[in-house]
Amino acid sequence: MNKSVRSSLRSFAQYMCALPLAVSLAHAQPLPIEEFFESFTAEWVRANPNLAISTGYFTGEEQRLLEQQLTPMGPAQRQAQLERARRGLQELAQFDLNSLPDSLRISAEVMQWQLQMIVEGEPFEDFDFPLQQMSGANVNLINQLTVVHPLRSLSDMDNYLLRLQQVDDRMAEALAQSRLMAERGVIPPSFILNATLEQMSRFVVGSAQDNPLTTTLVSKTANLPDITDAQRTEYANRAAAIVQQEIYPAWQSAIDTLQAQQARATADAGLWRFPNGEAIYAYQLRRYTTTDYTADEIHEIGLREVARIEAEMDGLLRQLGLTDGSIQDRVATLRERLAYSNDDAGREQIMRDIDVMLADALVRSASGLFDRMPKADVIAQPYPRFRWDNAAASYTAPPLDGSRPGIFQMPLRPSRLTNFALRSLVYHETVPGHHFQIALVGEDPNLPKFMQTRAFGGSAASSEGWALYAEQLANEYGWYEGDIEGLLGQLDSALFRARRLVVDTGLHAKGWTREQAIDFGIEASEIERYVVMPGQATSYMVGQLRITELREKARAALSDKFEIAQFHNVVLGLGVVPLPVLERAVDAYIESAL
Repeated sequence: MNKSVRSSLRSFAQYMCALPLAVSLAHAQPLPIEEFFESFTAEWVRANPNLAISTGYFTGEEQRLLEQQLTPMGPAQRQAQLERARRGLQELAQFDLNSLPDSLRISAEVMQWQLQMIVEGEPFEDFDFPLQQMSGANVNLINQLTVVHPLRSLSDMDNYLLRLQQVDDRMAEALAQSRLMAERGVIPPSFILNATLEQMSRFVVGSAQDNPLTTTLVSKTANLPDITDAQRTEYANRAAAIVQQEIYPAWQSAIDTLQAQQARATADAGLWRFPNGEAIYAYQLRRYTTTDYTADEIHEIGLREVARIEAEMDGLLRQLGLTDGSIQDRVATLRERLAYSNDDAGREQIMRDIDVMLADALVRSASGLFDRMPKADVIAQPYPRFRWDNAAASYTAPPLDGSRPGIFQMPLRPSRLTNFALRSLVYHETVPGHHFQIALVGEDPNLPKFMQTRAFGGSAASSEGWALYAEQLANEYGWYEGDIEGLLGQLDSALFRARRLVVDTGLHAKGWTREQAIDFGIEASEIERYVVMPGQATSYMVGQLRITELREKARAALSDKFEIAQFHNVVLGLGVVPLPVLERAVDAYIESAL
């Protein structure tokens, strides 16, 4: 790390050192809970520059200093966060939640649940692999710079280079954790190591000048009138030098370490292989679903939903003349019929089609289903090539200041180059799915900032459940009229989520192998995702089923007083909340509307 970066880090460290006194003084006297929310969240975000940058949390000099940093990844950072979460719970316990207005009580319940999940996760931290193909440091560090970091001025470009010079230090911290875990016998399965090594090798194979960490500086500033071509070239050359001299060697060290771990790795995939695997998985299911469902209960829900959806799909496939073979075989035929060409022309066409689908979804959503929609735009873009083989489609929320739109990223590997289920994917990730929920939350001044930014983490059952509900909604309200292939795509998407309930629990609680999971109808890259993110895949359908159940409960209770847009206002107005909080809010809505 060079001297300018060290100087910047020192100034940031001095700034941070002043915080504990300020915080303790602020909390010396009892605060109104709104002020506690504000002060505690600000302290939390200050300790996580990545979060401050992704949300645009602060303004002025404070934000500028944070935008020069990459959040540390070492044990000291994790321990400080745990201690902060414990203190937050203690301070929150001083308030009588029952005496608060509904909106504040709900916010307090959400904060309590999120901080409690962080604290309860402490015993299981050593089972979260720091280097892996989905969300490891080797992915998140690049995403922080190429997707999240603001590039609106020369000052932003300076900050970009400062952060770029810290990537090797952050990678070294992740690498140290990986080595420590290996010493304790916690090593990723062999196929996860292979997938991660292949991805990391692709990242370092090209020239530094063509690396995404370099090209981002050019592509994102191309239309800024205050930056000249000469300046763009200069900054790109400086970035390429950092990539070549610091980042490629850091990646190579990580590659060498993971290669050394391969000799000790096995093909065993699930958490069951660890002595406390059952407890780890129970925690992950509770964290992601916000329910007390056991692995067996979720497995059975999945089997039931698979049977129901396959029966409906069979009838539609027969209408298309696809009568022979399993549902999976016939869907594969349909995918092939609707495939794009596996070349640049095909990839450009699928992105154009996504733009058309997104625009159409906005029009349909405004026709009675929703009367509140985000001000922020949402755009679609492909992932960098090195991530195509492993990445799942994803949504990145806009920051609070609206300076960047919501971003839907699409992996363009051959298996995703099909129009089959594409509409459903767009609805899930953008409109009326993730973008409608998460961007609206960020724009709602009535919510505390920790709710707007999901500062303490989210609730996957709420956010992924809503996005899957959005897919279902398009079916229910006639968006696929005259489009049997599109309707089958929506049902196949639901089938995919039902199979995931079976596969995730099979992998982690029932000793399933990777091959068993693939044979159940899930592609390999998805199986590999569930292995490194245990429980996350169960949140989608658990959440969607509960949201639908609550909607039908409201419809039955209110009869002709029920309005779908009003129900959506209730759900989206809450923010991203645990399912029990959502259920209580819907019950209150029903009571008030009777």
